[in-house]
Amino acid sequence: MGSTRPAIRETAQRTGTAKRGAVVAALMLAMALAALDATIVSTAVPQIVGDLGGFSVFSWLFSGYLLAVTVTLPVYGKLSDTFGRKPVLIAGAALFLLGSLLCAVAWNMGALIAFRIVQGLGGGALQGTVQTLAADLYPLKERPKIQSKLSTVWAVSAVAGPGVGGVLAAYADWRWIFLINLPIGAVALWLIVRYLHEPQRAKDASADTTATRARVDWAGALAVFACGGVLLTALVQGGVAWPWLSVPSIALFATGLALAAVVVIVERRAADPIIPGWVWRRRTIAAVNLALGALGLLMVAPAVFLPTYAQSVLGLAPVAAGFVLSVWTLSWPVSAALSQHVYRRIGFRNTAMLGIGTASLVLLAFPFLPYPGQAWQPTLLMLLLGAALGLFQLPLIVGVQSTVGWSERGTATASVLFCRQTGQTLGAAIFGAVANGVLASRLGGASDLDSVTRALDSGSAAPEATRRAIADAVHAVYLGASGAAALAFLVLLLLAPRRFPVLNEDDSRKTDVDLGVGR
Repeated sequence: MGSTRPAIRETAQRTGTAKRGAVVAALMLAMALAALDATIVSTAVPQIVGDLGGFSVFSWLFSGYLLAVTVTLPVYGKLSDTFGRKPVLIAGAALFLLGSLLCAVAWNMGALIAFRIVQGLGGGALQGTVQTLAADLYPLKERPKIQSKLSTVWAVSAVAGPGVGGVLAAYADWRWIFLINLPIGAVALWLIVRYLHEPQRAKDASADTTATRARVDWAGALAVFACGGVLLTALVQGGVAWPWLSVPSIALFATGLALAAVVVIVERRAADPIIPGWVWRRRTIAAVNLALGALGLLMVAPAVFLPTYAQSVLGLAPVAAGFVLSVWTLSWPVSAALSQHVYRRIGFRNTAMLGIGTASLVLLAFPFLPYPGQAWQPTLLMLLLGAALGLFQLPLIVGVQSTVGWSERGTATASVLFCRQTGQTLGAAIFGAVANGVLASRLGGASDLDSVTRALDSGSAAPEATRRAIADAVHAVYLGASGAAALAFLVLLLLAPRRFPVLNEDDSRKTDVDLGVGR
């Protein structure tokens, strides 16, 4: 241990130079690629469909990308623990840029969807590896700085993405929303290659490079990818492309469950599994996984349903409705940056419980807003919600990353991000069914939120009965989201340890004592 501490101090000196700033800039640019992609495409859909056709399947532009990102997160997390962060990040960024270029030259909707999946295969590496590197480069006391910067990237992208996409689609060509990724990604890649250096890590006497490579669980990776893809497809398309109790839906869920059994068998036999059992055996990580899964679920309520509520119930224009939603991206990173002052006093768990408890109350207040109400009322609630979730998410991510060493950090980070993404997919399915059920009961027949929204988008004025039905549907969704927040609170209260078992900084870096920058 004595020989490692001078190396740790040397690493701190190296990462304290301006070269670390270049790496942080690269990470922010890489994260911007993934963050912008989530919003910039949506506003160009009319132009894309008008050029390529395929209106009946255009939703797969988003679903295909989401599926690819979600199912590859645990695979990239394990690969980054095995081969290092730098090669995985470079490969992911290159794959994302290749997908962007192919999307820009797509000749029909089928090709564009396929190339969006290629983008997603790279996007999974960007999201997971950037978060892991942020923990590698900064000690625990400084980690909130980089995490708040990454949160700011998401906030700016959420606000700027739709506007940039609309401008490019209207005044240039929709293909530029993909081509714009190329210069951003090229700068990020250059900075990573030039300034991020991972010196040779000390290996156990019983292990060599060949043995390490041989332990990569490629069979497990394929099984995880297939299982996740099938189950997420069933959740994304169920109730949309086909009824929940239809033959395609039942067949997909049955296939997904069978593949889940295959994953369990393969992973139990693997010497070094893609999803190791310790991810769920350790109380801290298991509790955070479940809590962030609930976060992904509750985030669907405002992200998906609030814009429709703002336009149809409050009568706002699309730009104003977007502002009502976007205000939570302003308070979220500010709250996340300040959360360190809270969790240093009361701990990671209690800070997260404070945040999610407040979020549950904010979500619960939404159904009690006056009808039809004024725009400042949901805007204020969204501002408070962002502040509450900033106190919730960041302490949990930083806390989990601080309980593991270098060799497990990629897997641990990927597991919490995977659960959050899966929660969002599950939330879209559950809350979509809830909203459609309320609308059908209020309006009669087979009314659903998509058909009502399309009718309103075509210029039809919303009758009073329709406005009230939409308000009731969104209120029901927010009640469900409040319940998800309460569930996350209970998970942390009952499962998470009161104090996270944070590793000593020296001990946590004994496997990566010289993860340096600018060597």
